Amino acid sequence: MDNTTPQYSSTYNSRPTWAEIDLNNLAANFHATKEFVGRDLKYMAVVKADGYGHGAVECARRLEKEGIDWFGVALPEEGVELRSSGIRKLILCLGSFWEGQENLLLNYDLTPTIFRLDLAERFNNAAKAQGMMADVHIKIDTGMGRVGVRYDAVREFADRLKSFENLRVDGLMTHLAAADDLKQDPFTDEQVRRFNECVDIFHEKGFHPSYRDLANSPGAVGHPNTRGNMVRIGGILYGLGGDILPKEIAKPELKPVLSLYSRVALLKTIPAHETLGYSRTFETARDSIIATVPIGYQDGYMRLLSNTGRALVNGQYAPIVGRVSMDWILVDVTDIPDHKLGDKVTLIGEENGNTVTAEEVAQKTGTISYEVTCGISARVPRIYIN
Repeated sequence: MDNTTPQYSSTYNSRPTWAEIDLNNLAANFHATKEFVGRDLKYMAVVKADGYGHGAVECARRLEKEGIDWFGVALPEEGVELRSSGIRKLILCLGSFWEGQENLLLNYDLTPTIFRLDLAERFNNAAKAQGMMADVHIKIDTGMGRVGVRYDAVREFADRLKSFENLRVDGLMTHLAAADDLKQDPFTDEQVRRFNECVDIFHEKGFHPSYRDLANSPGAVGHPNTRGNMVRIGGILYGLGGDILPKEIAKPELKPVLSLYSRVALLKTIPAHETLGYSRTFETARDSIIATVPIGYQDGYMRLLSNTGRALVNGQYAPIVGRVSMDWILVDVTDIPDHKLGDKVTLIGEENGNTVTAEEVAQKTGTISYEVTCGISARVPRIYIN
């Protein structure tokens, strides 16, 4: 066991736990998707939830340079952050807005989705007061059951919208509930049919929206009939396709964008048959060398990985042992040659041909890769590779 002082990279002058975001891979995923899905469409990059945990501003800056058409955020506040950082492309607020945010949208040139008439009225009045014509996209619920105007209530909704003279319906959109499951293709097809009927109704009522927007990532890749003339790509931009895209279909070549690292802070030799961590859930079966690593569930390394996760140390797999705590994990490095203080520990990423993917972490914790990357907390600094 090496008890010498660890040599950390000069990049890190604090706790040696960090995420690396490869913006070159982000750009490559965008172009690979565009080549696969089709170049004659408009593309919306979904950068809500801080770019799925990757950093919305830096990701948006790179994608704007690469020629993205739109950005999708959940909240107006997220759109304001992009605008304040110099982003100039069109921005759609997928979650609409809250009462009192009308002028925020207008002042920062943000387009809201609309699915409530009272919000449409508020936005119309704000636009009228500023002497503006404001664009909106109408969200239609074709079967997701979440937000949106129900498909069977669209005719009345469109009639009411005609009275709002300062609003321009520039887009119609829906969200697919089961595009990732080919066994549910009949339901996806039914959503498409309902959406197309709603488009016809809006045309009958005198609206001529520029955008027909149905497809999320699995829809865009796996269901050509859902592509409309704009697709919303989120997870696949960040290389998160392994547990979202149907395994049976052809797909673009995607590269992981996020890697998560820490370093060995302490090494201990623990005799056989001693227990480790909270609730003593792990007992050594042999004399073991245990590395203490400064990352925990406050950083987004989930407690469900206790005694089930694995990391890479010196390019080799090493198990997580004992309970993941708020700030620390324990890694058994007994079988890792040449281990020492300061060794890099890869929690998500690739080293020496071995990988720990966000999809693997998700599978071990009963969730999806999106939640894994979104869950990496702001306490973990992001280092951007351009």
